[in-house]
Amino acid sequence: MCCYQCCSHEASCLVSVPVFQGLKEDDLQILQKVTRSHKFQKGEFIFQEGERSETLFVVNEGVIKLTKMSAEGKEQIVRLLFPKDFFGLYSLLRDEKHYVHAEAVQETVICYIDKKDFLKTMEGNAGLSYRFLIAVNDRLYEADESVGLLGLLEVEQRLARVLVLFYQKMNPKDGMFTLPISKKDLASYIGTTPESVSRKLLTFISQSLIKMDGRRKIQILELDQLKEIAGLD
Repeated sequence: MCCYQCCSHEASCLVSVPVFQGLKEDDLQILQKVTRSHKFQKGEFIFQEGERSETLFVVNEGVIKLTKMSAEGKEQIVRLLFPKDFFGLYSLLRDEKHYVHAEAVQETVICYIDKKDFLKTMEGNAGLSYRFLIAVNDRLYEADESVGLLGLLEVEQRLARVLVLFYQKMNPKDGMFTLPISKKDLASYIGTTPESVSRKLLTFISQSLIKMDGRRKIQILELDQLKEIAGLD
């Protein structure tokens, strides 16, 4: 695991995360005092599969990809994490090794809380424990959705769904955002090839659903129609 350094993001980190909202002021101040942060450059690992940690991580800025590697060295993106998402809970609560790699796909700021401080706060706050239970349940639902995404939907539907996800997570002005991952990673995420991603993006452009400026900048023109294609209406 990296050597962490304080980066002055701690004060804003916890209050932005839904599961920490509603904490008593005293509990919030205690957690803020023991929260630290570190800036990671693109391509740096927060942790790697097989490592152990007793830490809860929260994305403050940037995007993280959680990945698994096959025996042949092929990377599969398991999940993308955006600001306000937390991770590392499996290793934290079960005292197990991390089962995925966590890598910054752009300059990213991560906040982190040690296990003893986190559990001490949870033990004294039933509301926080309940919100984490709900959050874990939501994550299981999203995992089930991902299985359906790869197994049941056509490539066009998968891509539309991911574009809607990026739009919702990044909250862009005028519908314009930069793809947070490369087309290669995007293809891995939805279980297809970069060539198929490019073709489907061109199809969406020809249908006036999106506009592209260069290779990575996308503007959503018809969000409702994109949701309909994705099966989200």
